[in-house]
Amino acid sequence: MLETIKKSTSWIRKRITQTPDIAIILGSGLHKLAEEADISHRFSYREIPGFPVPEVKGHHGEMLFGQYENREVMILDGRFHYYEGYSMEVLGLPVRVMKMLGVSTLFISNAAGGMRPGFSVGDLMVVEDHINLMGTNPLIGRNLDTLGPRFPDMSNVYDPRLREIAAEVAKENGIVLHSGVYAAVSGPVYETPAEYRFLHRIGADAVGMSTVPEAIVARHMGMKLFAISVITDLGIEGHTEAVSHDEVLQVAGVSAPKMITVLRGVINRA
Repeated sequence: MLETIKKSTSWIRKRITQTPDIAIILGSGLHKLAEEADISHRFSYREIPGFPVPEVKGHHGEMLFGQYENREVMILDGRFHYYEGYSMEVLGLPVRVMKMLGVSTLFISNAAGGMRPGFSVGDLMVVEDHINLMGTNPLIGRNLDTLGPRFPDMSNVYDPRLREIAAEVAKENGIVLHSGVYAAVSGPVYETPAEYRFLHRIGADAVGMSTVPEAIVARHMGMKLFAISVITDLGIEGHTEAVSHDEVLQVAGVSAPKMITVLRGVINRA
């Protein structure tokens, strides 16, 4: 994997003129942020050595470089997933490449099912902690000490100051912003009512099929991290709604402006 990381990084570095210090991973239906950035370089994942191509609707599969809020940024417009058959090691590849290119702070967005009473479809939730229920971990296998420690500390994965800034920005803009725990599952099925009950009772407020692998790798490499979820459907005890991927994309698209306002504010003040 180290050779793949080096090849990917070298290929990109030869084609860009800036050094990004911030990276953003856009989740399902959240492409609108990419449209707001001043993009100078655009690469399809198909072009980049070692990069898989996402095949899920709502994930564009492009790596973008440019400026956003006067910061040099790298944007992953779409991600690939464990349920697509990719290994956890491969899921961590983009984050490894980010760090090699100079990124120090990673922003992750996702679409998630909400389980906390009081959540509404379209709400936003800042991730304060996570529960990894994917059945595996991107750090399993031989550790490369040049990338990070064998046993990274996970007591404070999501940066407290960035979460504080997000709360300030949301309040200033009249945006409802929750803070909670994100549970990551393998997918690709949505949860049963019993699974929603279980997840909420063990401490999760939202559930999705991404984010945690990237977060673990980012933490392993010493990156500062912020994650935010758009609540696209509900699995609250006594009120579980049927959901489809198209509905998730629709809600994410409608809620994207609120998420962008929060992210823009955090990036501007970070």
